[in-house]
Amino acid sequence: MRKKIVAGNWKMYKDKSETIELISQLKEKLSSYTPEVEIIICPPYTSIELAGELIKNSKIFLGAQNMHSEIEGAFTGEVSGKMLKSFGVEYVILGHSERRSYFKETDEFINQKIKRAIEFDIKPIFCLGETLEERENGKTFDVVENQLTKGLSGISRIDLEKVVVAYEPVWAIGTGKTATPEQAQEVQSFLRTKISELYDSEIASKVRILYGGSVKPENAKDLFKQPDIDGGLIGGACLKADSFYQIILAAQF
Repeated sequence: MRKKIVAGNWKMYKDKSETIELISQLKEKLSSYTPEVEIIICPPYTSIELAGELIKNSKIFLGAQNMHSEIEGAFTGEVSGKMLKSFGVEYVILGHSERRSYFKETDEFINQKIKRAIEFDIKPIFCLGETLEERENGKTFDVVENQLTKGLSGISRIDLEKVVVAYEPVWAIGTGKTATPEQAQEVQSFLRTKISELYDSEIASKVRILYGGSVKPENAKDLFKQPDIDGGLIGGACLKADSFYQIILAAQF
């Protein structure tokens, strides 16, 4: 049985004092009851070291929001997997739609970053998903298949076990719109089938596929009950300890 994941993507929120406050509140809630769910927080780079110290000896894993494909070099403003690993980072979000759209990251570049993360024993949370226009034009499955195939190009079967896939329909990110549980399940089942075709059914059954896109305490349980949804990549709702904790609880059942 696949263990569910609830990962919080803080995006460009939370300064030093706010980081302390949020993690302290979350740890307090988890002190009385910690569900059998893998909990990940992905703060901005400025809070990586601090967050890592604050979550020591807890059941919270440290993630990052992005990384460069090179180990080091003249890449002003970038951060490498080597740097992240030195601060105890265990997960990294790659291919997020905001990176694809705002910073023009290509499938090929994302593939390079996935390989580099694996090299440093950092588990990639590999994001993919279609825009509203692509969905309305009936291109959802073509888009996600293309992103999946290119993103996993050259990734071995053994290394695939370290990859977490996150389906995030772009039209549902930060918009308040959420794919229905049935819509999300349809795409996530399709992705699992494609992984089976690229590799085999055994490994496809082990890969965890998350859903992301306006997940809230009110809709989390219905989404997480779907057979191919193995948790969520959470945006706005992870910025408050109470709502994030409620989503964690929803993943338990």
